[in-house]
Amino acid sequence: MAAQSLGRIELSNRMVMAPMTRSRAEDNDCVSDLHVDYYAQRASAGLIVTEGVQPSLDGKGYCRTPGIYNQAQIDAWRKVTEAVHARGGKIVCQLMHCGRVASHLNKATGAETLAPSAIAANAKIFTEQAGMTTMDAPRALTTAEVLEVVEQYRQATENAYAAGFDGVELHCTSGYLPAQFLSTGSNQRDDQYGGSLDNRLRFVLQLLEAMASVDGADRVGMRICPGNPFNDLQDNNPRETFSTLLDRVSGMGLAYLHVIRMASTGLDNIALAKAHFSGPLIVNDSYSAEEADQLLQDDEVAAVSFGRLFIANPDLVHRVQEGLAFNRLDASTLYSAGPQGFTDYPVAQ
Repeated sequence: MAAQSLGRIELSNRMVMAPMTRSRAEDNDCVSDLHVDYYAQRASAGLIVTEGVQPSLDGKGYCRTPGIYNQAQIDAWRKVTEAVHARGGKIVCQLMHCGRVASHLNKATGAETLAPSAIAANAKIFTEQAGMTTMDAPRALTTAEVLEVVEQYRQATENAYAAGFDGVELHCTSGYLPAQFLSTGSNQRDDQYGGSLDNRLRFVLQLLEAMASVDGADRVGMRICPGNPFNDLQDNNPRETFSTLLDRVSGMGLAYLHVIRMASTGLDNIALAKAHFSGPLIVNDSYSAEEADQLLQDDEVAAVSFGRLFIANPDLVHRVQEGLAFNRLDASTLYSAGPQGFTDYPVAQ
């Protein structure tokens, strides 16, 4: 799996570590020395995409997820990027505003749950105080506040570069705020951000433009999964929504598009991306090493991302190259606190 360029990000190989929530952040939404070890252990990936990182206090949805909206968080993330770079790796920061996917039990005092419209997600979320609980009813953002959120993403991008990240990725699936604006089920606004498809696209396009304004579009990626119903996301026509979005985005010169195939959606998301996006593609969703190798024979696929395989195998690249067996994943520790199941998976001898 030879080297590959994603915009201005030069990869040593075409195996990408996918973004995965791991719920180990400290009470101040800072990453810790555990994260330094976790990401450094996996620096042999061609590119690491971090877990979702909230761009603002209101953007937090889940417990123990990190932010990048203040200096302490920037400083904490800088230790991570320095450790990854010291081992020859590259790392981008995935920006994730959860919007209505939230509980006040997971948020700081004074933080709000905000969304395109005041429509609660019909789903539950884990909290440390009450276990699984119904998600909060959100408050609809005003038109002026939508622009404030766009600015928060721009500032978070600036903060990520100050922390030493090689790029940023917009999380635009899984029912979070950007996807909420795109989807008819969660966006019932009557201003310039709702109603017509053009209006529903506006927020995501403004986010990408704001992120690109910091230091070019060729350090900015976007992750999508058309048709993904996670967190009660519903859209009348996801094929039209995303084909039109990608047509608009294709000329921006983004570093990459990160696409989850998810066959259960009934859409061929990889084919849709190829048809409507002209830049580099990272493809994802439970590919085996053999499938990935076959995929990479396709000139239209720049890289393949792996999630759980990278959790259980910090030396995944070496294991694949040498044909070695993989460690077994301990699913019970995916979201638990502490080092178990986070930094204690062994490397091959």
